[in-house]
Amino acid sequence: MKKRHLSLGMRIVIALVWLIMGLGCKVLGWAPRHEEIVARILGAEMAPILVVLIGFGEIGMAAWILSGLYARICAGLQIILVVIMNIIELILARDLLLFGWSNGLVALAFIVIILTAENLRPKSCSPP
Repeated sequence: MKKRHLSLGMRIVIALVWLIMGLGCKVLGWAPRHEEIVARILGAEMAPILVVLIGFGEIGMAAWILSGLYARICAGLQIILVVIMNIIELILARDLLLFGWSNGLVALAFIVIILTAENLRPKSCSPP
């Protein structure tokens, strides 16, 4: 039972990261550099709407994580998105990143947390 609670706690933390980044930093604009990063990568003209759409996608990811449905696919998609996003940002917008090149280390730590939560998840047919 402890393993199940730890897995749930980790999933909540992971979902909060996606929620804060999506709702706070992108939709509500708490961190304007997110729009600057999107502008650098995808173009300034579309950046305001794209950053909000990306934010809603991240909010959706938080909801999916909390649902516990298709958890393995969800974890895999999170890892793919984090890796792709960080590679693109490190190549095209490193100067706009909060931790510069060290953002890659933060991303790696987040991936380890995602993998750990998935490995601790009880392997049953029922959600959480």
